[in-house]
Amino acid sequence: MKLTQAPSFIRTVKKLHPNQKKALDKAVRAISDKPSQGEEKTGDLAGIYIYKFKVENLEWLLAYRIQSKSHLTLLVVGPHENFYRDLKRQN
Repeated sequence: MKLTQAPSFIRTVKKLHPNQKKALDKAVRAISDKPSQGEEKTGDLAGIYIYKFKVENLEWLLAYRIQSKSHLTLLVVGPHENFYRDLKRQN
């Protein structure tokens, strides 16, 4: 599976601690194995999927878009607080 990273995703990943990166890597592997397991959004976020995972008792979200059967674009990652606000600004 080909993964493309949005610039905001790259900036966020650079700032993560090693344990946060490890949890993110597991989440990325999970969605690359089965992209449809994320929750598809509707309305102004139509076409974007959200995958939820835990990082030290906090729920984090990973937004991605399925480009084709073999290509995903990782958009935004972070804790739930202000996540959707930041995601809407990017799109």
